[in-house]
Amino acid sequence: MDPYGTDIFSHDPHRDGPGARRPRSREVHVEIGMVLEDVSTGFVGAVIGVEKSGGMHVVELEDRRGRTRSFPLGGGFWLEGAPVIALPPLPASPSPDPGAPTTPGGRKVTNSGSIAAPRGPARVARASRIWVEGRHDAQLVEHVWGDDLAEAGIAVQLLEGVDHLLDVLEVFGPSDTERAGILVDHLVEGSKEWRIARAAGQRWGGGVLVVGHPFVDVWQAVKPARLGLSEWPHVPRGTDIKHGTLEALGWPHADQADIAQGWRRILSTVRDYRDLEPALLGRVEELIDFVTEPGVR
Repeated sequence: MDPYGTDIFSHDPHRDGPGARRPRSREVHVEIGMVLEDVSTGFVGAVIGVEKSGGMHVVELEDRRGRTRSFPLGGGFWLEGAPVIALPPLPASPSPDPGAPTTPGGRKVTNSGSIAAPRGPARVARASRIWVEGRHDAQLVEHVWGDDLAEAGIAVQLLEGVDHLLDVLEVFGPSDTERAGILVDHLVEGSKEWRIARAAGQRWGGGVLVVGHPFVDVWQAVKPARLGLSEWPHVPRGTDIKHGTLEALGWPHADQADIAQGWRRILSTVRDYRDLEPALLGRVEELIDFVTEPGVR
């Protein structure tokens, strides 16, 4: 006899009737658009993304009111009225892209357009680094140039805003052989970004290269045609560029979760370098060349 009573989780009064057999959960690989119910909270929403966080996969659901919530994958979900064990999505089968860049010999080409090198052992990171302003910049650079950076052993780090640039460089200590390449948003003459970049060049000389694109935010470096637009929305001065862009597109824009989801939707349209504006492409290539020149560690 169990002095602590029966297992309270062995029976679901909402699902089980007298004499009813408990349905068995089946394993299902989630897909974008699949509608799941989280049993513990009753939240019902369509799958809009799956990420790996803290060693586990997390699925993000969006309900019919546009609210989003995240849940760890596994048991505890219902799909079409039946219990399921939600598994990560199956790897996408590569499909030929008739417009994909190729070489005459049919060699594999990376997202940046360079010829892919044979996969080798992981490289020790160089001392030289590339910094970008924020997480979205880093994700876009990784998506397009990730293979090239891994092959060269270049780490990309976050500034969390150009205002921190001089402090970061003071700690790093750039030199002719240990260089710092910096990518800055909205680098136009006379701007705050321009003044900070000039101060960095005066302080550390040839050990630092600060380049930038003219866009207020890196979102605009994605060609608008990828989202079915002729041009990016014009956001009034004084309005946060991300909130204003999402509002103009008619997408959820109330909080940081909406901004994150909006960026994921934008990034998902980027296949390779062809979907980015030349004003960004050239600057990133310039930084990679700068930190990988012969004699640079």
